[in-house]
Amino acid sequence: MVRKYKPTTPGRRTLVLPSIDELTKGASPLKSLLSKKTRCSAKNNKGHITSRGRGGGHRKHYRIIDFKRDKDGIKAKVASIEYDPNRSAHIALLHYLDGEKRYIIAPKGLKAGDFVQSGVEAPLKTGNCLPLKSMPSGSTIHNIELQPGKGAQMIRSAGSSAQLMAKSGGYATLKMPSGEVRLVNDTCRATLGVISNAENNLMVIGKAGRNRWKGKRPISRGTVTNPVDGCMGGGEGRQNSYHPSSPWGTPAKGFRTRSKSKSKRLIVKDRRKK
Repeated sequence: MVRKYKPTTPGRRTLVLPSIDELTKGASPLKSLLSKKTRCSAKNNKGHITSRGRGGGHRKHYRIIDFKRDKDGIKAKVASIEYDPNRSAHIALLHYLDGEKRYIIAPKGLKAGDFVQSGVEAPLKTGNCLPLKSMPSGSTIHNIELQPGKGAQMIRSAGSSAQLMAKSGGYATLKMPSGEVRLVNDTCRATLGVISNAENNLMVIGKAGRNRWKGKRPISRGTVTNPVDGCMGGGEGRQNSYHPSSPWGTPAKGFRTRSKSKSKRLIVKDRRKK
């Protein structure tokens, strides 16, 4: 479900936002799990702009998320499902039975009052975190580690999930959302289920001001600039035979940025090969 609005203003005429039915009403972030988030407006220590088109925006705190899920054997009650301004997915506040509180990325279907658990002995239930070798083939998972004990690094955005296809020889075969098939050590942990807020990709901002609230400043298209401002500027009339690139000539499409020194040993099928 998504939220649509009456066209009372031009900015609300096409506005479409994700539903907030999953969120717990009246919930506020836990102050002990908030961290200061400084802004530098995409500039380095010398004041030079290193990432164009960024600046301004609403102030926000960072929510400290537990990506390791290393409290094994202790049940946790879901106190609330909350909005996180730093990511597309919703987050869940856990109250462990020993008194500790932590945030995790909330999977779809998890509600306040549910219990979750982590560890080898955890039951096969949405929101529980287990090693890959303890999960059955065909499981839908997210928050996947690349190295045992390092914490989840893959599948952390709204609506995404991977599929556990097979297990053999100490490795688990995963099918990623991009279509890539890769191997991961089967002692790495993952969480069962699909990440919440799948409607996030249906959002229509409605007006430019909403992007300014997010810290995104207006930026000109390369083809409408002058020749002095970039390699795609200038020309008599509109041009469509240009090569998409940055103002400094770095190709933007058809240019592989992955380092050749990085191993592809664990990639079974490349995401570009259909």
